[in-house]
Amino acid sequence: MHIVHVAPEMTPYAKVGGLGEVLGSLPVAQRRDGHRVTVILPGYHRVMDSAGLWGEAWGETRYLAGGQDLSGSLYRFEHDGVDVIAIWQPRFFDRQGIYGEARGSFEDNADRFGWFSGAALNTARLLDPPPDVVVSHDWPSALVPVYLRAHPQADDPLSRTASVFVIHNLAHQGVFPRGSAGRLNLPELWLDRDGLGSGAQLNFVKGAIRAATLLVTVSPTYAKQVLTPAHGRGLDADLRARGNDLFGILNGLDTATWNPETDPHLPAHYNADDLAGKLECKVALQRDLGLRVDPALPLFGIVSRIDAQKGIDLVGRAASTLVGRSGQLVLLGTGQPSLLDELRGIARHWRQSVVLIETFDEMIAHRIYAAADFFLMPSRFEPCGLGQLVALRYGTPPIVHRTGGLADTVSDADAEPERGNGLVFDHPDADGVRWATERALTMFHEEPDRLERLRHRGMSEDLSWDRSAGEYERVLELAVLRERRRVMS
Repeated sequence: MHIVHVAPEMTPYAKVGGLGEVLGSLPVAQRRDGHRVTVILPGYHRVMDSAGLWGEAWGETRYLAGGQDLSGSLYRFEHDGVDVIAIWQPRFFDRQGIYGEARGSFEDNADRFGWFSGAALNTARLLDPPPDVVVSHDWPSALVPVYLRAHPQADDPLSRTASVFVIHNLAHQGVFPRGSAGRLNLPELWLDRDGLGSGAQLNFVKGAIRAATLLVTVSPTYAKQVLTPAHGRGLDADLRARGNDLFGILNGLDTATWNPETDPHLPAHYNADDLAGKLECKVALQRDLGLRVDPALPLFGIVSRIDAQKGIDLVGRAASTLVGRSGQLVLLGTGQPSLLDELRGIARHWRQSVVLIETFDEMIAHRIYAAADFFLMPSRFEPCGLGQLVALRYGTPPIVHRTGGLADTVSDADAEPERGNGLVFDHPDADGVRWATERALTMFHEEPDRLERLRHRGMSEDLSWDRSAGEYERVLELAVLRERRRVMS
């Protein structure tokens, strides 16, 4: 197959969260499986700079925005055997942020990503051979399947091309004023309540749910949850209407980047059969962060966006229990100011036990995963999650709330003693976090052999993209077959 991914992020060129990690790894795994793979990205400054793309353009593409037919320059490069095309348009991408700045989202994001979706689809029309399937990711590229349906062209090279839309997080849907539809050349036919229309608003993701040949979300449990009012974020009825067209495929991990045997960010290396280096990593982090240096103290790590969805407010309430039993806590992340204020106060109160690092530093993140005895991830909801996968890879049992991808990847050590790889709690509140933390502390102090088995079990799991890429292949092949049958009927 020729697979074209359209997305707003791709590691290492432009990354805000887990979406970027997926685009940095999944296309590479698909290329290894023998497919031709192309990724189309916005030409943000960071993409153009990091890939050295400011020379002569490969080609040009166009689409309408704000009533104007805007052109974009195409720049092409290779990433681990994957063909990547960056679309440079100065009106939309000659700025530093991806979605916004510190003060908030860019006001013209509807035009920016609506234009990008149309321009990316027109770029796909230039490829030879044309793609068998176009896979678009999350709200910034959600209009790709809509444009594919709404703007059929004579002798269109994409007339037999299937579309698959991947939902990474329904909390972000691309909701804009309804007037944006005219600016993006969206036909009135698509603005009823069954299409992109949502009252006085336009909903990009709702349009993709209606238009795409098939739908994917990033874990089996999340695929079930989004069909309910509690997790569907107003789109559960639209998703239920698609019947069996929605598939849940668990994200994988870039196991070359995340490898404690070779990780260049670590002061010592280790593997499942020899964990001595992990203890060295712990002592080094304690020393460098000003914690009390003592390997006999249990260290808990958090690498996360600081907001309520991630359950960080619950951590603050459970911190006294952790510190009261000689635990240490290291948090890395940025986010909601009120939560950061609370965490700053906790860190000031217990200076040698709690450290808050208000940034995102790749090197420190790697060091926390390696040094911690447990990785705390109490998300209220989590479509898939990357942190728990990295923690398992680094021999750091995760402590998680049973939801979404966390439920699919972490098994409770008590409930499933033969396969458990972490600790799981069912109630996303302070009592739930305290209960799970106390279990971890008891295991650390009283059951070191059991903890060792948990570490070894997590590190021995296959967390790579190989299995998930195979599941994507089956879904994409089904989408291609279904689209060709539709065209022939």
